Amino acid sequence: MMGQCGITSSKTVLVFLNLIFWAAAGILCYVGAYVFITYDDYDHFFEDIYTLIPAVIIIALGALLFIIGLIGCCATVRESYCGLTTFVIILLLVFMTEVAVVVLGYIYREKVEDEVNNSIKKVYDEYNGTNSNAPSRAIDYVQRQLQCCGIHNYSDWKFTHWFEESKNNSVPISCCNTNIGSCTGSLTHPEDLYQEGCEALVVKKLKEIMMYVIWTALTFAAIQMLGMLCACVVLCRRSRDPAYELLITGGTYA
Repeated sequence: MMGQCGITSSKTVLVFLNLIFWAAAGILCYVGAYVFITYDDYDHFFEDIYTLIPAVIIIALGALLFIIGLIGCCATVRESYCGLTTFVIILLLVFMTEVAVVVLGYIYREKVEDEVNNSIKKVYDEYNGTNSNAPSRAIDYVQRQLQCCGIHNYSDWKFTHWFEESKNNSVPISCCNTNIGSCTGSLTHPEDLYQEGCEALVVKKLKEIMMYVIWTALTFAAIQMLGMLCACVVLCRRSRDPAYELLITGGTYA
């Protein structure tokens, strides 16, 4: 009787987990898309395109999880031995892939700082203040979004080509503190400018994004472990005693 209760509970939990897998598919795709969109705003500050590999895998896993949820739900309700076995194998492969995502996430998270350090000065040197110039748009966007100015602070602008050519002793308007309406970017009023440099904030932002990927992968890997456990309980019980209560009909399997 207790064994019957355990198998029914396992099947019920498994069906519920498959519904979670469908929700997880949407969440994973959202996280992957968020990483792509955010990295697109900062892509001038790193050159290694392989940094986006974890995000690509996350999106692929999201699409696969939707299919897994469908297979698992049908296999659990129909008590299909073949379906449940396939379900467990696919879940195991996805679990291993998510572990790889976590490892890659940590590897690329540590590389972010070097990437930004190697490229940020070049981006600032290419700034010309026009909206048609991609580095200019990127820098203005970052300085406004992260509320920063220059690489380490606003004084870094003095050593850029744009500052030397403009000869007006000022920094871009994007350096202006939004709380000060009269700011013109002039270095004669440095108190009107953002005081923090952008390099450290860009690194922090990119590392935070990578942590979203890592924690998302870890969370759903834990859920998949529970799904594999429940499926194995159903499979083991079914192989030992094929005559047990079906989840959908309440009858016995013949």
